[in-house]
Parts: sequence; structure tokens; C-alpha cells
Amino acid sequence: MTVTSSPTPVLRDARVPADGMYEGRRTLHRLPEGTDDLPYELFELVPQGRIIGAEVRGVDLSLPLTPELRKELNRALLEWKVLFFRGQGLSSQQQREFAANWGELETNPLLARGSSAEVVRFEKGGNGAPTFENVWHADVTFRERPALGAVLQLHEVPPVGGDTMWADMAAAYDNLPDTVKARIDGATAVHDFIPGFARFYGPEKLVPMQEQFPPVEHPVVRRHPETGRRMLFVNTSFTTHIVGMDRDESDRLLSFLVRQAHVPEYQVRFRWQAGDIAFWDNRATQHYAVDDYAPHRRVAERVAIAGDRPF
Repeated sequence: MTVTSSPTPVLRDARVPADGMYEGRRTLHRLPEGTDDLPYELFELVPQGRIIGAEVRGVDLSLPLTPELRKELNRALLEWKVLFFRGQGLSSQQQREFAANWGELETNPLLARGSSAEVVRFEKGGNGAPTFENVWHADVTFRERPALGAVLQLHEVPPVGGDTMWADMAAAYDNLPDTVKARIDGATAVHDFIPGFARFYGPEKLVPMQEQFPPVEHPVVRRHPETGRRMLFVNTSFTTHIVGMDRDESDRLLSFLVRQAHVPEYQVRFRWQAGDIAFWDNRATQHYAVDDYAPHRRVAERVAIAGDRPF
């Protein structure tokens, strides 16, 4: 009689149900351990979620940032992961100038261009092409240096629907079973633009782009370069497999890991109005654009900031 071994299970923690989601209270830390929760002096900050998402009031983003304001906004970004600014109504140039306070701006030839190479324009709904942003993802993790963050402005908002959600991937990591943490700490995964973009383009466009964006490896758990926090760094759109695992085991583990962004306790949801701005830390979050507004239109423009190589 031949005995075959069963596949390595993803979970060995009796507290975790088969779907991989904890029942009961989760560990929810907004700040890194040992960080003081200091007040903000140059603006009012209104939390929108328990650990992620805050509205900033009293700042006009059309004006140049002073060094002091830029420093305090950066602290708010690190502490809240996504910041919301109501009714800014920025021009594309002003949006680029604000984003450039955080570094070099990205270009993305895979997406529709706005008024300049640094501006991506999303025109969704109505009679246009269907949207596929309604999946949890971090932006451009197929690059060697994925985006530090992004500044998104809504120009046309449907009468109902069209919200965006963000998830805190440090909280997602914090709440993993210890057995899973032991399996993924130090592991790397392959990220590729093909799974995320194959539905949009034929081989005549995708094949040339493969030379510009070959698959890259990133750590499954990255450390934030500014806060030092560990964060889960795999996503449905671009992560294809974990290096060194057979495909079945990798698929099972990745399926479990990407579902962690689905946990409501790690999320914030934002209802847009025309002229609103969202500025998020792409290193620490994933996001999901809710596709519930057809046949109405939703028009947005995004400027992304180049980041560092994950470590």
C-alpha cells in the first residue's frame, strides 16, 4: 500500500477557522510600538477609521507646503496610512506639485494618460470600458521600486456608489497566526504586471511591455522604510507565486494571505465628492475601488510617487 502525504496546510492554529479569518477581537495597533500619539498643530485631523484613514481639515493643497506642514502631513500619512482632503478642486498641475513634495513622480504607460505623463486618468462607467479596479491590490508592485504613494482626485462622482476602500497591511500581518508568520518571514514572491493587465490588452502591446517591466521578486513581508513596521506585501493583481514552493502550496498560501485585506477591522471606506483628494501610503496599504455605480460615470486622476525597493 502506497501512502501519500497530504499537502502542507496553511493553518495549524485552532483559533483560526477554515477560511483563515479570526473570530473575535483582533490586535489593532495604529502606531508602531513605542511611538507617542502626539497632537497635530497645523491642521485638524478627523479619524475615519479605528486604525486607518483620517480627514485633514484646514489645509489648502493648491498652495505650496511649508517644510513644517510637509513634515506634519508626512507624520499623519505614516500614522493613518491614507489621508482625505475635501473639496480641494486641484488642477492637474497643482496635483502634481503637491505629490512632488514626496519625491520623483512616476509615469505608467500601461494606463490612460491625463494632461501629462505623470497623470493617469480613469474614466469609468457610462458607455465606457468596464472597470477592473474592484480587487484588493497595491499599485505597481510589479516594478522594482513600487510606488511610495498616490494622490487621487475625483472630478466626476456618481450620484451613489463609487466609494474606495483601503486596508492596513501592517494590521493584516500583526494578526497572522505565528505558524504562518514563521513560513513567510524571509520568503520572497514574484510580482508580474501580466495578471493585472492581460484583460485590457492583446499580445501586441503586452509582449513589448514585458521588456520594460520584467517579473520582479519582493519580500512577502516588507518592512516599512520610515516606521519600521512589518507589513504583508502580496496582492491579487500582481503576485504570482512564492519562490521555492511548489505551485499548489504557493497557491494555497497566497490565497490565504491575500484574503487578509478583506477583514473589515483593517479597513476604511471613503465616500467621494467632486474635488476630493485621497493621499495614501502604497507601501502600507491595499485599496479597492467599489464598482457599483453603472450606468453613471466616475472620472478620476491619479499622480503616483516613486518608491524604494522593498526590503
